Amino acid sequence: MSRNLCLTRQCLGLVTRIECAIKPLAGDNGMWTLLFAAGMAGEQPSAIKAQGPFHGPFVAESILDTIVESLTLHGYELADDPQIWCLHLQAQLREINGGRGRNLGGPEFRPEH
Repeated sequence: MSRNLCLTRQCLGLVTRIECAIKPLAGDNGMWTLLFAAGMAGEQPSAIKAQGPFHGPFVAESILDTIVESLTLHGYELADDPQIWCLHLQAQLREINGGRGRNLGGPEFRPEH
């Protein structure tokens, strides 16, 4: 399965879109996360979520496979559309990586001091 994919569902003339990405976390420690952006096609995402961390990309891919199976049972279909919310997902990844450094007691960059 691809590490980036898009699912869509049409209902009453509206298209709901979910973009998914599997990304490594900062620190080169083998941890990966799943990122999701969801919303109406042609608009900004209304929800951005992350799951993980997972030990390695193959574990994350396995979890994503399970999620995609569930979504297809609810009417979503894999789409060949390009990812349009990748910047939103990248911002979520930066937030996660920034939070991990603070939570681990690492040094913080604080320009006000």
